[in-house]
Amino acid sequence: MDVPHVSVLLQPILDHLHTATRLIDGTLGAGGHTYALLQAGVGHVLGLDLDTQAIQIAQHHLHLFSERVTIQHGSYVDMKQYAAVLGWDQVDGILLDLGVSSMQLDTPERGFAFMKPGPLDMRFDQNAMQASAADIVNTWTEDELTDIFFRYGEERFSRQIARAIIRNRPFETTTQLATLIEKSVPRHKKGNHPATRVFQALRIAVNDELAHIERTLPDAIDLLRPGGRLAVISFHSLEDRIVKHIFKAASTEIVSPPGMMLQEKRATIKLLTRKPIVADEQEIRLNPRSRSAKLRIVEKL
Repeated sequence: MDVPHVSVLLQPILDHLHTATRLIDGTLGAGGHTYALLQAGVGHVLGLDLDTQAIQIAQHHLHLFSERVTIQHGSYVDMKQYAAVLGWDQVDGILLDLGVSSMQLDTPERGFAFMKPGPLDMRFDQNAMQASAADIVNTWTEDELTDIFFRYGEERFSRQIARAIIRNRPFETTTQLATLIEKSVPRHKKGNHPATRVFQALRIAVNDELAHIERTLPDAIDLLRPGGRLAVISFHSLEDRIVKHIFKAASTEIVSPPGMMLQEKRATIKLLTRKPIVADEQEIRLNPRSRSAKLRIVEKL
């Protein structure tokens, strides 16, 4: 049960969060970030994850810090409730590493990728009573499929792919769907497989990821003590756009000049990263997944 993947943007995370006494890792995964943070001196970490396989690996990986880490099977959407169980009304740091992990992508049985055949699942929590990717692909209407492929995958052939799916379903495996998509779109240049955007869209729809980010970030900011920091790693433009927008709104202050009736608003955070932190060439060589990672960090006022 060795941890098979390198934690993305680890050094800047340590630089900004290593002094925390109470820290929430809302996307624990295999525990790589948390291990490094505890080793660097963080007092206690509450680690949350929906993936039971990841939790098992993290428990093994973090056993040396058992008295300083609390691991829960749950979503970062509910971090306030999990923090309250520990008696934490405020925390010093929060880390969110959004999206799918390399470990999940590399496990064909999870259905997140299509290089090897696997079931069309894509649920972060395989025990949850929620629609899988197979349910969506095999039962949703053409308009519904087109909408999620366009909105969540930014796929310009959304309608064409949706129609092909309707004509050829049902689908059981990832490779069946990927092969159909490849045949359904015009010849493509070398690079990403033509099914990549559709698989991203399905994963986001299955797990309602963007709505969860929108709900969570205000709660995370509220949970921070003054001087506490929130660090968010995103991997595609849809996630990063939400993070950037919420951080900008929360860091903007409106003061009404004398004689004007503007609605005043106080800033609750300050931006520590005007532009996102990205991986350098050395990290990209060691961990190609880090190429698309963007890290934004704010501090509570």
